[in-house]
Amino acid sequence: MSVDGIGVGIVGLGGMGQLHASNMREEGATIVAGADLVADQRERFGQEFDATTYESHEGLIADDAVDAVIVTTPNKFHEPISVTALEAGHHVLVEKPLAHDLESAERLAAAAEDAEGICMVGFHNRHAASMAMFDAYRARGRFGELTHVEANYLRRRGVPGPGSWFTNPELAGGGALLDIGVHAIDLALCTLDFPEVLEVSGVARTTFGDQQEYADPDGFGDNWDGRAETYEVDDSVSALIRCAGGRTITLEAGWATNRDPCSDFIVRGTRAGAAFEIGGNDLEILEANTAGCDHYADTHLSGDETVTGYYEQDRVFLETIETGAALATNTVEEALTVQRVIDAIYESTETGRAVRLDEPEAVHRAD
Repeated sequence: MSVDGIGVGIVGLGGMGQLHASNMREEGATIVAGADLVADQRERFGQEFDATTYESHEGLIADDAVDAVIVTTPNKFHEPISVTALEAGHHVLVEKPLAHDLESAERLAAAAEDAEGICMVGFHNRHAASMAMFDAYRARGRFGELTHVEANYLRRRGVPGPGSWFTNPELAGGGALLDIGVHAIDLALCTLDFPEVLEVSGVARTTFGDQQEYADPDGFGDNWDGRAETYEVDDSVSALIRCAGGRTITLEAGWATNRDPCSDFIVRGTRAGAAFEIGGNDLEILEANTAGCDHYADTHLSGDETVTGYYEQDRVFLETIETGAALATNTVEEALTVQRVIDAIYESTETGRAVRLDEPEAVHRAD
């Protein structure tokens, strides 16, 4: 199957669905269908992409013109939509996180294992220019043995408005940890080539959502009048993730913090280190040398600014379908590891203790 023969259906026609549709159309795929509960969204999407629209995902999945389904709905619906699409023989790209909780993620993973089509998970930051350069130099041994990752994804003010699905635990499963912390966890594990996770300790906090006066100078969120009833999720998290081989990850993620925003990644290796921003185009390689005299030898690399994580991810998805190759990145198995870490952070928050993930008796977080 060539890319121009792939019929794509989008479930969830908001901004993310529109972005995927635009990327895939530019790559040569045909956007044949869209599904959304909101009539205005369906009308706009149908006109923009000359696509058939449906109120429910069932109609889209049953459409004979659909080969691949993109799922960009609230987290709770990732599993039922993706599983239905996979069982119908379609390829699936489901946005992060894999699901709203670990049990749902495990059911989706089981369906993906038995499916004929591929199932890719939307961790687009892996495909940014900074990470592409890091991967290439890591493969050449430039960094030596990697030992630690400092993963930061912090906003000073950036809470989605209460009343939206983002702050509804029933629909989202969590707050900042499941929304943006998930990106930092995935990218950190990816830099270490997904080692076995042994132990997780963390604290997820709700600090800003119940404030009577929440300053939002940039106007990131709205509908703050309803916060007391609708804000029941975490807005920041700190965690330590211990992996096999003595490798560790420190995580700082938050929708709102009283500090400057930060999306810095610092990777420590035995030969060199690396510094870059999540989704960025630049990479700093941090080294020291004794040539002539002891000195620091840092290298700044500027990546191609036209390379964006979202576009490259969608290109890889279509290319994998076209070639029939096994999916080499953004796999469900990797996403399930990320989901287990998230579940363990929430469990550690509730119990006040570190959570072992390498023991057979490890159990899911209590509801």
